[in-house]
Amino acid sequence: MRDKITGKFRYGTMSRRAAMTAAALTAMATLAGCSGSSGGAAEGDMALGAPEGAKVTVVEYASVTCSHCAAWQEQVWPEFKTRYVDTDKIRYVFREFPTPPADIAAAGFLIARCAGDDKYFDVIHEIMASQREWRAGVPPRATLVRVATGAGLSEQQFQACVSDEAAIKALDARVKAGVDAGVNSTPTFLVNGTRVVDSSLESLSAAIDAELAKG
Repeated sequence: MRDKITGKFRYGTMSRRAAMTAAALTAMATLAGCSGSSGGAAEGDMALGAPEGAKVTVVEYASVTCSHCAAWQEQVWPEFKTRYVDTDKIRYVFREFPTPPADIAAAGFLIARCAGDDKYFDVIHEIMASQREWRAGVPPRATLVRVATGAGLSEQQFQACVSDEAAIKALDARVKAGVDAGVNSTPTFLVNGTRVVDSSLESLSAAIDAELAKG
């Protein structure tokens, strides 16, 4: 499922590429299962919890402009993190998958990476939590600048970040890898490479605990 968040946001060299990403994602109107393995390590993965090679890896494909992702982040993540991530029972991997408006989502992901590995997840979570601002009429750019400066970036650094052609190209490659794996909606969760359709804590826990119980 995708969400419509109003507000225009354009960034020089990023605009055309973001528009292409948005068109590609919008063209995928129906949910499809994953084809091929997308549970292993991938270039650009951002992770928390257990180190690479852990017995159980949970991958989440999400977008900072997806209201369902934001709801999961608010309602499920705290207990999920306490139960599995903080205890190093799993390796939690977050993969960026921009949904419309893709230019806003892409900018958010770029800012998170520019903020640094130690602030990446804080920035992602803050942008998701700020979606209600956009629906209340706050320009998305104002929100993103606020989050960026809160993470230690100047407005000049913010503009350079969201216009960085190499970073945009790398994001495109990560999105393409997700599309090639069959991902076409957010949030999408994989537990050791197997898709879990129901993203409730109960369903994720059932899948995770079953993998942890294996010899």
